[in-house]
Amino acid sequence: MKLAMIGLGKMGGNMVRRLLRGGIEVVGYDRAAEVVAQLAREEGMITATSVEDAVTKLSAPRIVWLMLPSGDPTEQQVRALAPLLSKGDIIVDGGNSNYHDSQRRGAWLAEQGIGFMDSGTSGGIWGLENGYCLMVGGTPEVAQIMAPILKVLAPSAERGWAHVGPVGSGHFTKMIHNGIEYGMMQSFAEGLELLRGKKEFALDLAQITELWRHSSVVRSWLLDLTAEALKQDQDLAQVAPYVPDSGEGRWTVVEAIDQGIAAPVLTLALQMRFTSQNETGYGYRLLSTMRNAFGGHAVKHTN
Repeated sequence: MKLAMIGLGKMGGNMVRRLLRGGIEVVGYDRAAEVVAQLAREEGMITATSVEDAVTKLSAPRIVWLMLPSGDPTEQQVRALAPLLSKGDIIVDGGNSNYHDSQRRGAWLAEQGIGFMDSGTSGGIWGLENGYCLMVGGTPEVAQIMAPILKVLAPSAERGWAHVGPVGSGHFTKMIHNGIEYGMMQSFAEGLELLRGKKEFALDLAQITELWRHSSVVRSWLLDLTAEALKQDQDLAQVAPYVPDSGEGRWTVVEAIDQGIAAPVLTLALQMRFTSQNETGYGYRLLSTMRNAFGGHAVKHTN
């Protein structure tokens, strides 16, 4: 099989490497010409000088996989691609798009006879070695065509990928996956901070996280990564206490509100990230001021 990959960043580039090593031909394009050249040199990827050029190097049914930032970049590329494609061709969005956008794009492309698949893609920088977890949405016909490609990208042909439902369901599933991820990360962060705060025990967090990796109820790949990081540095003094949030964490909380389903852990985990991003700390300044006003509690002043 053969496809075009548009967007060769950390995820897209490694996906190209895995596909090529698995016997799938790939035509690749990225605005960074040096990245295109490197993949061609190291992996044998077919190069393209533009999206239009990439499409001309495909045969029917032409498959174009996008690994682009969500929002306008993906929207503009889908709109630009449609006139270049024909009935029966397929566009795959493997980025972190909002599932509402995927539903709209899928419906618009269907009117033109172009297939669409939204692929929730997890695995990060480890996907090249371990494979990617792929949650895909689309029609059964599109899923059948895409199956050989998904099997190469996944950890194995039998596991780590699934056609979860119609267009939009892949990105919806990935959105909830990321919301859960927020909660898990926040739990580990709070628990480990409590362990570190018990100074009288002088606990070794690298030892404890490594211990938990074996037969503990909380063992997970997230714990594996945390344990490895703490082996290198427990103080984390060089790491700024600033945690960005992706759109998917926010969208998960909005979905909980829309459905009227309580999701306090996921919501609070998102709010805690907002707290880390507040460089002025104005809310905390107000809290201190209020405590002083009603109770005469001391206010700590900045230098």
